[in-house]
Amino acid sequence: MLEELEALFEEAKRAIAAAEDLAGLEAVRVRFLGRKGELTGILRRVSQLPPEERPMVGRRANAVKEELERLLAQREEELKAQALAERLKAEAVDVTLPGRAVPLGHYHPLTLVLEEIERIFLGLGFSVVEGPEVELDWYNFEALNIPKDHPARDMQDTFFITDEVLLRTHTSPVQVRVLEKLAPHLPVKVIAPGKVYRRDDDATHSPMFHQVEGLAVDRNIRFSDLKGVLLAFAREMFGPNTRLRFRPSYFPFTEPSAEVDISCVICGGKGCRVCKDTGWLEILGAGMVHPHVLSVSGYDPAECRGFAFGLGIERIAMLKYGINDLRLFFTNDWRFLSQF
Repeated sequence: MLEELEALFEEAKRAIAAAEDLAGLEAVRVRFLGRKGELTGILRRVSQLPPEERPMVGRRANAVKEELERLLAQREEELKAQALAERLKAEAVDVTLPGRAVPLGHYHPLTLVLEEIERIFLGLGFSVVEGPEVELDWYNFEALNIPKDHPARDMQDTFFITDEVLLRTHTSPVQVRVLEKLAPHLPVKVIAPGKVYRRDDDATHSPMFHQVEGLAVDRNIRFSDLKGVLLAFAREMFGPNTRLRFRPSYFPFTEPSAEVDISCVICGGKGCRVCKDTGWLEILGAGMVHPHVLSVSGYDPAECRGFAFGLGIERIAMLKYGINDLRLFFTNDWRFLSQF
């Protein structure tokens, strides 16, 4: 049995050394040291030997087992180190390669247009002011010559929070707040950009959108001053050949009032599908500040006059960039936003 034990020992050492991975090494362990392994079988037969041979064979069998366990553990560490080295080599980073560029975001088209509007009017001597989006009925309607029973309120489908508190439907309340704060100082020249809210939602309307309110008040303000300011704005925004057209309209807080059109930015006024063959595109509403608005804000209509205008930033962006659906501004579609 000693010869058989020595032969098994040599064979096991060769098998351990030849194992190429941890799975192969585990197979060797099971073959020789498992519950039905070859060395385990020899150990079970020691009890069948003559009494005088049992101690010697038993000691040698246990020594072989301990040595094989040591060799198995040693080979396991070698295979683990080898696997780690191969993994590190495969996953090595070449530090000499150029780094991956981090994709940068884009300015939103509404931000681009707003900044352009502010730049133009700052150049015309206006200041930029802001007002609250949650507004009082007084500033949003009554101070703007729209009392509670006035049918003009139907023009703006309003989100009311209480009977006297609402989400502002336009940025015009800011003009009243500015006049109250500055009265009786002259001149007053401000624009008020910001979010406004109405219960609309389709391809050309949104429950939340952006407006810019413009206001100028002084002693000798005339309608021709309004026309000159808007013409300068339109030509700076849409090009030097842009023309303006004023159409009579109605706004409770201005008198006289007008809808303002520009010559079509697509066809240059010749007529196309975008302008419905009229050659004109509506961009804003404007007019001379109503005397009631001046008086409730602390100014004497007999001493000064003013003009006001309101434009939608989305409307300007749609015309400037040829966008046909307002909802694209609010969907966060990367394919859309990455064009700007």
